[in-house]
Amino acid sequence: MQSCESSGDSADDPLSCGLRRRGQPRVVVIGAGLAGLAAAKALLEQGFTDVTVLEASSRIGGRVQSVKLGHATFELGATWIHGSHGNPIYHLAEANGLLEETTDGERSVGRISLYSKNGVACYLTNHGCRIPKDVVEEFSDLYNEVYNLTQEFFRHDKPVNAESKNSVGVFTREEVRNRIRDDPDDPEATKRLKLAMIQQYLKVESCESSSHSMDEVSLSAFGEWTEIPGAHHVIPSGFMRVVELLAEGIPTHVIQMGKPVRCIHWDQASARPRGPEIEPRGEGDHNQDTGEGGQGGEEPRGGRSDEDERWPVVVECEDCEMIPADHVIVTVSLGVLKRQYTTFFRPSLPTEKVAAIHRLGIGTTDKIFLEFEEPFWGPECNSLQFVWEDEAESRTLTYPPELWYRKICGFDVLYPPERYGHVLSGWICGEEALVMEKCDDEAVAEICTEMLRQFTGNPNIPKPRRILRSAWGSNPYFRGSYSYTQVGSSGADVEKLAKPLPYTESSKMAHGSSTKQQPGHLLSSKCPEQSLDPNRGSIKPMQVLFSGEATHRKYYSTTHGALLSGQREAARLIEMYRDLFQQGT
Repeated sequence: MQSCESSGDSADDPLSCGLRRRGQPRVVVIGAGLAGLAAAKALLEQGFTDVTVLEASSRIGGRVQSVKLGHATFELGATWIHGSHGNPIYHLAEANGLLEETTDGERSVGRISLYSKNGVACYLTNHGCRIPKDVVEEFSDLYNEVYNLTQEFFRHDKPVNAESKNSVGVFTREEVRNRIRDDPDDPEATKRLKLAMIQQYLKVESCESSSHSMDEVSLSAFGEWTEIPGAHHVIPSGFMRVVELLAEGIPTHVIQMGKPVRCIHWDQASARPRGPEIEPRGEGDHNQDTGEGGQGGEEPRGGRSDEDERWPVVVECEDCEMIPADHVIVTVSLGVLKRQYTTFFRPSLPTEKVAAIHRLGIGTTDKIFLEFEEPFWGPECNSLQFVWEDEAESRTLTYPPELWYRKICGFDVLYPPERYGHVLSGWICGEEALVMEKCDDEAVAEICTEMLRQFTGNPNIPKPRRILRSAWGSNPYFRGSYSYTQVGSSGADVEKLAKPLPYTESSKMAHGSSTKQQPGHLLSSKCPEQSLDPNRGSIKPMQVLFSGEATHRKYYSTTHGALLSGQREAARLIEMYRDLFQQGT
């Protein structure tokens, strides 16, 4: 039996001896986005030392991706901190001085986020005319009234009528259209403009929801998404700074880059014949501390051999390495789950979890940054919004592939120009975004320039000097931008997606329980050695846990939802081991 060497603890401390003899619980986190980093950080802070984060790509951050060009930082992914009151992302940024250079104009309180609240949105038609400001304001007030109605179905448990097809888009389009037509004061020409504006607003809304169309978003569930009070904030130095702050407390050896996972083999111990044979990791153990960023004096990983007992979970990587674990926290996107769930888990996922994956929605929202030598827009303009007059009677937001550019709802002006230069940020979503991703930069720049010339009525607008764009839909490690509640789904599906495997009553901590933790390191508590084994009995609890923005019922689609979901899953394990320790006290 391995002896217990002194490391500052009492030699007769049964927990310290037991941990060195038996080994700490081994936790593998799949994905180094906000959810994965938050989970790993929480576990490490509570004394878990056998933690590995597997990141498929060559960078951390997930759907946060800040790109520095010259002196400016552009966000291909998450851009705004949505709300400040109680938002952990906001408090992390504020506490570390990341918002000191955020201008007043970048603190938007509007429902739709802009790069600046200063100035006005210029609504332009495809005939090169600007829609009068009073018409825009009247329509905006009307649309927002109807938007507020869409929230009431969930919040007040109002029944959804059959005509709406339980769709936010169908309900909104018909309700706004009827009100416009019933207005006795507007001339027909104004009514036509307002009817055409419906489609533009729904395109913006679709980009915000990351759906192909608001027609696909559930009306009965729409109001469950919860907005945190307070302004939306831009981080001038880049949203990646938040990611870097989370990663600061994680030793370098914990995060393994370029490590895509092929399959998670779970429930191994209760099904002896099933599952891959585990090759022991000896000298080449990828979790050994190399001395770079690690903590000196750490115990070597393990304490129990991979060969001498059956682990409940084995993570099979694309490079054929088999990593045994007690628990795996899966943080991959809903898009990846939709594409790979049949091969990503062995045995297969329970029927209700598969159904939840099918019912919930995820789409692609992409940005197109265009940099110009000089601005062709006025200093009062904060965005250029595109209204196609021939869409006044349209009831669809789907276009043939050759007309993909019609899904671009407009371009925002990046603010302030002293930081960014003269840059516009275009927005496109859905299937048309996937078509855009297949085009080369030259083609996209050419089409966007032609659109800007057409809608502004200025044929002399030059091509941009530089283009930068995202491609979240075709990226195999994301397969989309963020999730939404699709028609036919509800918050209950989010709960089912988040439920740990295997399903068992032995896990005390239910979904949504508080993540508040007691001070001190959980795994430095003193308790009898026999309480160290969390896997007593035939069912090993919480083998596979799920986090990521799509698993947060109130804050799906947000960075704070992702972070909180990672902390939530870490808290499940922290609570489980705390309970087991206390059983023997």
